[in-house]
Amino acid sequence: MLVVAAAVVDDVDAPTRLLTARRSRPAELAGRWEFPGGKVGADEHPVTALHRELVEELGVEVDLGAEVVGPDDGLWRLTDRYVMRLWWATLRSGEPAPLVEHDELRWLARADWLTVPWLDADVRIVEHLVATVPRA
Repeated sequence: MLVVAAAVVDDVDAPTRLLTARRSRPAELAGRWEFPGGKVGADEHPVTALHRELVEELGVEVDLGAEVVGPDDGLWRLTDRYVMRLWWATLRSGEPAPLVEHDELRWLARADWLTVPWLDADVRIVEHLVATVPRA
């Protein structure tokens, strides 16, 4: 199953802050941090799904930047059942709020991107971002 997510940052060309979301459910994921996003519906385009999910989960609209291509045939394998596509994004409108499956949102400074307990599947993605994003 395809999942889509956004690395929401302050600037897609030279990001210094990353928006993270702490899960409140299900119980086995509660307290762990992730990129906002969600599942792609049947016959739904991935970009359309991402925009829908960000409105539902955070109450925001974004401008998408480049896709962060993963090492697993261009995707990021999350589990045996789920793969993810991830895009850079900046806020266009709205103030991010934890509306659905999250109990906290946090803007992390670049030096702190790896300091929260990310979902296990997201750790390698964050490590990739830290290693490949040019420093401002």
